[in-house]
Amino acid sequence: MTDLRTPPVNDGDLFSERARQYALEKPLQRIHILEAGCGWGTGLDLGDREHHVTGVDIESPELRAHTCERPDLDAWHLGDLRTVPLPPRAYDIVHASYLIERVPHAELVLDRFVAALKPGGLLLVHLRDRDTAFGFLDRRLPGWLRTSGRRRGRPRPGRGPRAGRGARAGRGARPGRGPRGAHARVPHPADERVAGPGPGPRREPPVPAPAPRPASRPEPTVRTSPPPAVYSRVASRSGLRWYCVMRGLVIAEEYTSRQAVDALGAGTGLAALLCRLVSAATRGRLTADHSEVTLVIRKPENRFARVI
Repeated sequence: MTDLRTPPVNDGDLFSERARQYALEKPLQRIHILEAGCGWGTGLDLGDREHHVTGVDIESPELRAHTCERPDLDAWHLGDLRTVPLPPRAYDIVHASYLIERVPHAELVLDRFVAALKPGGLLLVHLRDRDTAFGFLDRRLPGWLRTSGRRRGRPRPGRGPRAGRGARAGRGARPGRGPRGAHARVPHPADERVAGPGPGPRREPPVPAPAPRPASRPEPTVRTSPPPAVYSRVASRSGLRWYCVMRGLVIAEEYTSRQAVDALGAGTGLAALLCRLVSAATRGRLTADHSEVTLVIRKPENRFARVI
């Protein structure tokens, strides 16, 4: 029976802790990890254990930019997750965080992940539950209300610093005059003043130009919530339970959390209020107690073994 309780560690370290425990069971083996949804979030921390990480995700400019910036990936593929290369029984751990709910044909994608998992391997899943009040609102509300709780005051992704006066001073600027804050003007030899007979021409000492400033790096893209969700039928707590029973998988651990509701309502509290209203209107069928589900799933060594 699944043990539903509060996670023993925070959500950011739970999967890493389970991955390290799995690695301890294979002391002489290189751990192969499939990072499913590599365009969002971070990977697992296995410490000093030797491992190889392959990332897969759907194709989009933002996800590709984040994937290219990740130093922990040894290889990655972006595209249709139903066709990306996944060798059978090649991975010890499949880490899928905020992926199942945002891909179409999620059941087929899960089948490919399970087929690529070694017997005895771990499937680590974290997703937003479709059958909750938050999942209902996330599917129904317009985008501006869903994103009302995101942080503000940060630069827009892909937009550099605004051009100052110096950038506009090139038009109609006076000869020999640079923009404000630019390098000081160095006298030209033709400007040397010669005073009649007497000592040679007096040369004004050149003013050393300040060292050029290093080019400013563009700030990384800041994301405060996962990409938009599709919410297939399997993208829920009950849907994943059904899937594991039908595929002969074992749910070792299962936890719930309110991360999405708390993050979205951090500034206004509107999300939590709407979730309570939806839960009351549906008489508790769509719960407001949680918004996300975390599952540690194990693929049995023997696929024909009976799960009791």
